[in-house]
Amino acid sequence: MVVSPIINLKELFEIYQNQNVMIFDVRNSKNAKSEYQNEHLEGAIFVDLNTELSEINSDISINGRHPLPKLENFSKFLSRNGISKEKHIVLYDNQFGANAAARFWWMLKAVGFKKVQVLNGGFSYAKANNFPLTSKIKISNFDDTVIEVKEWGLPTVDISKIEKIIYNPNYLIVDVRSKDRYDGLFEPLDLIAGHIPGAVNMPFLENLDSENLFLSPSKIKAKYIKLFNNYNSKNIIIHCGSGVTACHTLLCLEYANLELPNLYVGSWSEWSRKCSDKIETNL
Repeated sequence: MVVSPIINLKELFEIYQNQNVMIFDVRNSKNAKSEYQNEHLEGAIFVDLNTELSEINSDISINGRHPLPKLENFSKFLSRNGISKEKHIVLYDNQFGANAAARFWWMLKAVGFKKVQVLNGGFSYAKANNFPLTSKIKISNFDDTVIEVKEWGLPTVDISKIEKIIYNPNYLIVDVRSKDRYDGLFEPLDLIAGHIPGAVNMPFLENLDSENLFLSPSKIKAKYIKLFNNYNSKNIIIHCGSGVTACHTLLCLEYANLELPNLYVGSWSEWSRKCSDKIETNL
């Protein structure tokens, strides 16, 4: 049975106490860990984007602000937390699934997990709709099973590939950051504002409706079929600031049953440092 990558709150209410269900809190705010300790969805285990889902370099110009961890280290993380392919994994964050929950979903899917879902609306929606909250810290019940992962099985590209194709009309680069960042009006995180030459802008927040819930699969599909305009998915590249929120768009494409394009993990945090001579703005 094909499992939707999105789970609605009502569905989670029905299954969250099932022993086979594992819920992970992947919020990524400044005080994420203490916020989790203060209150989180009942049964949720905290996962840290910076230390468990990334392998951050001191030099951000090397693979960007949130590089993927080494496969060996991700394997150890999965084993340490008892995250096996037999489990039903549910993920949420405090940004409507638009941030680290989507990144974790992409990583699990990339190493072969089939039953992984992101909570529609995230923490704030669940709290507002009376999902049980707690401050009790849940510890993973793990066994001695080693979860081996040998490759990231979803398509990615690196900066050298981007440099080769930026002026190639057969490729489409999609920047999912806000329009102001894309246009070069301001840059809150990186050194230079603007965008990769030739990239088009489709802000990831446009994947959500006025209640910050995911658009329907049919609306997402219509939006992106128009944007992709018959480009082969192998020639489409999705990026953001650091390879995290780009996964939100990839999650939505999966929700709409569209073939997943490439993720550029280094994204603007890498490009703006290594290729500062190749930047466009709309000023």
